[in-house]
Amino acid sequence: MSENNLTEAAENIKKIIRNVPDFPKKGILFKDITPLLADHAAFRETVRLMAEPYRGRGITKVLGIEARGFLLAAPIALELRAGLVPVRKKGKLPYTTVSATYELEYGQDTLQIHEDSLGKNEKVLIVDDVLATGGTASAVCELVNKLGAQVAGITMLIELEFLKGRNKLAGRDVHSLIKY
Repeated sequence: MSENNLTEAAENIKKIIRNVPDFPKKGILFKDITPLLADHAAFRETVRLMAEPYRGRGITKVLGIEARGFLLAAPIALELRAGLVPVRKKGKLPYTTVSATYELEYGQDTLQIHEDSLGKNEKVLIVDDVLATGGTASAVCELVNKLGAQVAGITMLIELEFLKGRNKLAGRDVHSLIKY
């Protein structure tokens, strides 16, 4: 797909995403992807476009970040013929886990994956809906590294460029379909 066609497709998808002012708190303009998920043709195109840069690159596992990342990662894993690994908040997975803690605006959070979810040297694609400050994606990269796998790329539906999250992922292959 040419750059012009990619830009046009991304702009069409962008029009479907709903802005919700003052959610979850006053002053935040929330990017609601539920209308996109409800439109089967747009959702299919979104999945295809998010997977495209990683086709033929030997991706063996796709990591979906809780919770909206799960919705995108599952069909992307199918597109890439790769396994799916859920990345969950602390205490949500039933088996032995590895953890990474990261900073939030007001405190910390911890993400986990099963200790046996990635093999040494597997090529991993990290998927989420929004790249904001980069803390979450950076923590997931740490989890991948702890298990000896390789982060082959990070694909996001939306990037909030003004928050400069890409800076925390310097040196990583980061693809975002839509930028604000």
